[in-house]
Amino acid sequence: MSTSRLIQLARHLADTLCRARRKLATAGVALLAALLAVHVLFGANGMIVYHKKRTEYRSLQNNLQQLEKENDALSQQIRALKSDPEAIEKEAREQLRYAKPGEIIFLLPAPKPDSPPPTASAEKR
Repeated sequence: MSTSRLIQLARHLADTLCRARRKLATAGVALLAALLAVHVLFGANGMIVYHKKRTEYRSLQNNLQQLEKENDALSQQIRALKSDPEAIEKEAREQLRYAKPGEIIFLLPAPKPDSPPPTASAEKR
């Protein structure tokens, strides 16, 4: 090949690259934006993980409020058992089955626990 042919080929290649530069830059920016979007959604601190953590936080907050209510109720019951004679009498009657003179206590049988349904191997016997 002659030198003029190589120079002409190099100029043609340079012109083609200059014309394609804008398209290549646009494609590169689009690819970068797509990769960034994937990272924002699925990354270690992405939106999906954030949503799961937020849901878990709300669940734990509800659980905490429920436990605080239960704790308050138990604290009130403890205070009542320390100072209220009626509460003490009620607990003595329920747990220790104490009765006043002349009273009759009727005890109901304890409910039976739910038995699991029979399995297929037990039915074949």
